[in-house]
Amino acid sequence: MSEEPWQLRLVKKSLKKKDKLRLLERTIPISPDRSALDLGCAQGILGYFARRRGGFWVHADEDLDNLRTAMDILERDLIQLKGQDLPFRDGSFDLVLCLDYLEHIDGDDRALAEISRVLKSGGEFIAVTPHTGRFFLLHKLRSVLGLRLEYFGHKREGYSFPELEAKLGRAHLRIKRKATYSRFFSEFFELILNFVYIKLLARGSSVRRRDGHIRPASAEEFEAQEKTFALYSLLYPVVWLLSRLDTLLFFMKGYSLMIWARKQ
Repeated sequence: MSEEPWQLRLVKKSLKKKDKLRLLERTIPISPDRSALDLGCAQGILGYFARRRGGFWVHADEDLDNLRTAMDILERDLIQLKGQDLPFRDGSFDLVLCLDYLEHIDGDDRALAEISRVLKSGGEFIAVTPHTGRFFLLHKLRSVLGLRLEYFGHKREGYSFPELEAKLGRAHLRIKRKATYSRFFSEFFELILNFVYIKLLARGSSVRRRDGHIRPASAEEFEAQEKTFALYSLLYPVVWLLSRLDTLLFFMKGYSLMIWARKQ
């Protein structure tokens, strides 16, 4: 068995997470002096790569099981949250990452107000959410396949850019840049993988997490699916190649929305 942590093995075969990491690594400058908050760290995968950009990082999540799992690769500075109020002083952080978190909580406006409060003046905010709108057909296919929002831990399907911009504006966060990724083909393959895991591999599981249960979320779950993962790893080069058909859809918006903002 590979000694590499299961989270890192998983991310190497995730189309969406690899695209997300590429965007983050291009836009988070290396800084040894930065103080940063990884809000909604889940199992620690993205936080592991973000903290390599330097600085002091705090990783926070509401789900204690997530934090226990994340401890394996993050090792320190993990905090359990209680609701949307953040246990930090005003102006504590230069940067807050909020990656696939807002759609998982009821009080997203309250969370954004708290994010603004703990950011320093001029501090940076980076968020990723599902992207919604009239022509996002795969959201409708997900419903047809019986993949309810609760499987993903979502309180809402996602946000359109104008909706998210308005919410950030009320929290005094001004968007500087936006990007979308995971166009039709990448999103389609991710949807199929989610369907297989939810309906076949994890069928009957009673596990409930803040961020849903659409993939292995612990070392034990990953080991239980080791043979399936090995088979998928053999197929992955073909899946990846087909997902690159997204480049032909340059005129389409992606199913994931990333924004970069600054506290006013």
